[in-house]
Amino acid sequence: MSNSNRPPLAVIFTCAGKTLRADEADYFREADPFGFILFADNIESGPQVRDLVAALRDCIERPDAPVLIDQEGGRVARFGPPEWRAAPPARVFGELAARDLEAASRAARLNARLMATELHEMGINVDCAPVLDLSIPGAHDVIGDRSYGGDPDLVATLGRAVAEGLLAGGVMPMIKHMPGHGRAMADSHKELPSVDLPLSELQATDFAPFRALADMPLAMTAHILFPQLDPALPATTSPRIVREILRGDIGYEGLIVSDDVTMGALSGDNATRARATREAGCDIVLHCYAELDGMREIAKGAGLMDEESSRRWARGLAMLPGAPDSIDKPALEAELAALLEA
Repeated sequence: MSNSNRPPLAVIFTCAGKTLRADEADYFREADPFGFILFADNIESGPQVRDLVAALRDCIERPDAPVLIDQEGGRVARFGPPEWRAAPPARVFGELAARDLEAASRAARLNARLMATELHEMGINVDCAPVLDLSIPGAHDVIGDRSYGGDPDLVATLGRAVAEGLLAGGVMPMIKHMPGHGRAMADSHKELPSVDLPLSELQATDFAPFRALADMPLAMTAHILFPQLDPALPATTSPRIVREILRGDIGYEGLIVSDDVTMGALSGDNATRARATREAGCDIVLHCYAELDGMREIAKGAGLMDEESSRRWARGLAMLPGAPDSIDKPALEAELAALLEA
């Protein structure tokens, strides 16, 4: 391996299209990023995605490198009809839980198991789901129906069902957006939201689902300002929040990945954003734009993965089954449909 004498760059990158360009391959080979994330522009068909995933991993010569996708269901789903199943949004399972919690948990797990099968077949090994943010009346709809509901215990129950379904299918779940985005009155893609509540209230509400799933392998941060915890810095770039709240209060021990650091909620140039994210204690910097100049700037600030981050990733990989059991997809789809229609 060309980069065998050093650990990977602590970043996740993407590429521009449905095939890997030569200049992208050259850069990825040189930079050796930790992993990759795919978006709609990267997707045409199952065989094409499988080939692209293989090409990305070939560049860095790590067959187990993470390849991420946002496949929540509903409006945040990179794969959909006609080739793939239309998975329902989280709110559907929350509404079912109001009638029958056991049926909702079973449905959520089945849905995730089916999604995992589709992803695993294409070589994708990380799904950026489940969303553990609470549904808060009056909040910005950037979360909206992506949330299972407003009750922390319910969100934790359904979130765990989803996480277990993904893991059973050979895909690692990434819980998000830690320590909680559902209460935000603004879209962090465009500006910095502020959630001005005391720690005690946040502990009892927003933080609770993340604490309940603190054993999951990966978590994504929220670009949210919590003035009563850190009056100056959003969670992603706040050493106090990452170290004292995410690692301490919530007790999360897995790999922490930032949300996309190019979002409008953060400030500074790409290198500054990446550096602040790592210095705060995040393991990995996520960069979601296929611009090589931008990637180079991110790389300057992100630095290399440290030993603890590498250990966290290894623990995550160990949670996956050696080979997922085969499933009867039509039978599971029929059972899921029956549960959702009940």
